Amino acid sequence: MVTTNAPIITLRDVRFTYDGGATWALDGVSLKLEDHGLIFILGKSGSGKSTIARLIAEKFGDDVTVLRHDDYYKAQHDLTLEERARQNYDCPEAFDTALMAEHIRALRSGQAIDCPVYDYMIHDRSAETRRIEPRPMLLIDGILVLADARLRNLMDIRIFVDTDADIRILRRIRRDVNKRQRTLESVMEQYLATVKPMHEAYVEPSKKYADIIIPEGGHNLVALEMLENRIRHHIDA
Repeated sequence: MVTTNAPIITLRDVRFTYDGGATWALDGVSLKLEDHGLIFILGKSGSGKSTIARLIAEKFGDDVTVLRHDDYYKAQHDLTLEERARQNYDCPEAFDTALMAEHIRALRSGQAIDCPVYDYMIHDRSAETRRIEPRPMLLIDGILVLADARLRNLMDIRIFVDTDADIRILRRIRRDVNKRQRTLESVMEQYLATVKPMHEAYVEPSKKYADIIIPEGGHNLVALEMLENRIRHHIDA
């Protein structure tokens, strides 16, 4: 994987306010993030993190590889469909994070991997794998990638995508009902039983490890342009 010594993002004496200057959310902040070709994009369920990863992948094509933490859900072939549907998929124990960390290290060292493929329709890992070749830029998409030190220690850039809770739940309902053939009742039941409490226990606390927080996900055109410009600079270097 190609690397450069130039910083991917440099901020100097940044000030930012939400209320016209009455109070400053940022005041005199400076930050330099070195470019090693690995960007982690995480956030709450329905925040828009996957949209950002998809837009970047579409923009740069074969120069960017996206790994999804969801594909590393543990295999549950020994459970029935009904049992799998009742599992908690929003806790760190649901993921084979050790395998994902191994695959990230392999890609960064120039080796191809066979990535597992998760099937949301059957709540289980499918029999297929996806061959992924190393590319100049690697994006990691997932809600819990900062909650585990094994992944945090591999990260160069940590981007947390933040969106209001009411927007996130509406997006989740639309996605799960339209794309994953879930009922509205099952989506709401899962949200109250596992998604919301696991968000409060793991996702929200992990935000403290983020280098950059992007509000409004894929609708934040300024943040998208910033990422696209620096990725283009890295790829062309």
